[in-house]
Amino acid sequence: MPVFTRGSDGGEAVTIRVVQWTTGNVGKQSVEAVMKRPDLELVGCYSWSEDKSGKDIGELCGLPPIGLRATHDVDALMALEPDCVIYNPMWFNVDEMVRILESGANIVATAAFINGQSYPDDGRQRILDACLKGCSSMFGGGVSPGYIELITVALANASDRIDHVLISEEADTTAYDSPPTEIPVGFGRPLDDPALPGMTAAATVVFSEAVALVGDALGVVFDEIVCEAEYAKTTKELDLGSWTLAKDTVAGVTIHWLGKIGGKSIVEMRVRWRKGDALEPDWDVGMGWTIEIQGRPTITTKIDILPPPYFEATTMEDFMVLGHILTALPVINAIPAVVAAPPGIVTYEDVPVPLPKGYVPI
Repeated sequence: MPVFTRGSDGGEAVTIRVVQWTTGNVGKQSVEAVMKRPDLELVGCYSWSEDKSGKDIGELCGLPPIGLRATHDVDALMALEPDCVIYNPMWFNVDEMVRILESGANIVATAAFINGQSYPDDGRQRILDACLKGCSSMFGGGVSPGYIELITVALANASDRIDHVLISEEADTTAYDSPPTEIPVGFGRPLDDPALPGMTAAATVVFSEAVALVGDALGVVFDEIVCEAEYAKTTKELDLGSWTLAKDTVAGVTIHWLGKIGGKSIVEMRVRWRKGDALEPDWDVGMGWTIEIQGRPTITTKIDILPPPYFEATTMEDFMVLGHILTALPVINAIPAVVAAPPGIVTYEDVPVPLPKGYVPI
């Protein structure tokens, strides 16, 4: 249960007990953010690998020691009776999620979850049943999908007619060395591979949930949400560090997730990623997001991600920290609202706008 204390303003302050799930790139930023928020208390941490078990959580996250040790023992963590688990593994595991939710702990997740509608088999229903059994809530987000859709909905609030919503993400990912997440999308495959469209759709299906989230906010029900993709090849072998793209294989993808009514696209999530300097066709790719609400009036905005002047980075790995922060913070800031929410799967439609408390350096 959350701990109620007297706040500095004389009102009632709430401290929410949280457990961190894994200390990978995003998990490290989650821990750092939790340590800054006065309303959150870190009480435990799950280590995915047993060799991290027993080590100080701060040291695992590149921070000073905090006096808490990570553990591989799930039962021990659940015995702490946390109010919320910050779920940051690279891949979701429904069995894990069900176990956490049935214990009574809420979950905020960055592991490919918005509303669970794309989860295979009966995964979503199992999560719902676990929420009801544990009187807990499940929330998923990140930067994209997640935070970007929240901004989209906010922009759409100023139009009295909405004809089409476009969310466009673009990035040159040449320096992003992540074969486990990029090979399933289709990078490195022959362009004429008949399995390519299915691979791309399966690997990016969480974007269909983003489309559904915006549709829910607009009050529309789509007849279908479909995936369409275009591909570009590299005209030379491309060395990406830990892996290589052969000449004439996929080095660029443009993916359209479309929410349609009567055959017309109403909401489109478009993602364009490229690698290398020898792409054919040679797509012009920016960095960041563009959001366009086509209607009365049409509203557009561009979101760029830039380092502050005091940010020190010498490698791409250093710069990637900004992306990890962007992924972690939206769900961390949602914790108070998710803990207060009724049992079930909740999205930005169900919770108030999360507030970024604790990050002003004073």
